[in-house]
Amino acid sequence: MAGVLTEKLIARHVYSSLEAASCPLVEGLYLQEADSMLQLLCSPSQHRTDILAWICSSISPNFTSSKAMSVRSKEPDVLTKDMAVLGQELLLCRASDVDLIRVTGDASPRRQLQFLEQLLTLVPGGVKSAGHAADGELLLKEFFGAESLPHLTQTLSPAFDPWPTPIKALWKNTKSSYKPNREENRDIVALLQVTQSALEQLQSKCVFLNSEAQSPPAFSPSSLRVAASDLQQLMATFSHVYETDLRVYCSRDPPSFSSETEVFQRVQQLLLACNTELEMLKEVSEASESVSEEVKQLQTQPRYWSRAEKHTLPDQLEKVIGRIGGFLSQLSS
Repeated sequence: MAGVLTEKLIARHVYSSLEAASCPLVEGLYLQEADSMLQLLCSPSQHRTDILAWICSSISPNFTSSKAMSVRSKEPDVLTKDMAVLGQELLLCRASDVDLIRVTGDASPRRQLQFLEQLLTLVPGGVKSAGHAADGELLLKEFFGAESLPHLTQTLSPAFDPWPTPIKALWKNTKSSYKPNREENRDIVALLQVTQSALEQLQSKCVFLNSEAQSPPAFSPSSLRVAASDLQQLMATFSHVYETDLRVYCSRDPPSFSSETEVFQRVQQLLLACNTELEMLKEVSEASESVSEEVKQLQTQPRYWSRAEKHTLPDQLEKVIGRIGGFLSQLSS
């Protein structure tokens, strides 16, 4: 029951924000009941899609370019995806959260209303949400409050005695008993004069030291206020990125490594032996190919001279065999 009441309150706030921003799509509706406002803002309809498109175009003028609108009119899914991408650029949702625009998925009415409320805070002339500005205003009020101003003033213009209390006491005790002589005084005076002349020469070379009194201080309350506001925005951006993208990776358990290294050593040795055998087989195959090529050349290329002509080895062997056969036939006869 409390959730329904909260949704109705948010729906009233979103509807009033649309009226304050002069949205032409809610003019003439004159809705008074919270249920009607909730139905308008959370039920799937073309009217709700037009309201979302108007909000996006008010935030980003490039959203209503003629070329983009012609493509979106032909393909409604393109308009939905473009709205989700704009929400991701504004750090309000992910590009895959199309349920916030279509209202056909797991998105609850409260989430849809919060998405609309966050979008309306970025519309020029709209009513700013109190929840977004509360943290920054509280931080600045606490930082620049009446109770913190003395500390801030002391921080900006510190007045600190560099001598600790023990050294002060020691200096007071030795000051009365110590009496420097004239030679030491002369040396000290000469050293001070040299130091003063060096400082004057350095000051004449540094122009920014001469204009220090005219220029405003580097650390002023206004600049510190701007720095605090920038820091708050950076922290909010990092928190959003951490919640949406980084938390899943940070919550993982660290990997566990096995203490048994003998298995890996054995596997390494077997792999090395396998590589050695493969290299040997490769060399054997290369040698076999070389021998085969050499034998092929002996059989096909003419290399042996006979009667002023080159002949191949098989031809020469046939001739020799023929001569031996003729010689044997003559012997047998």
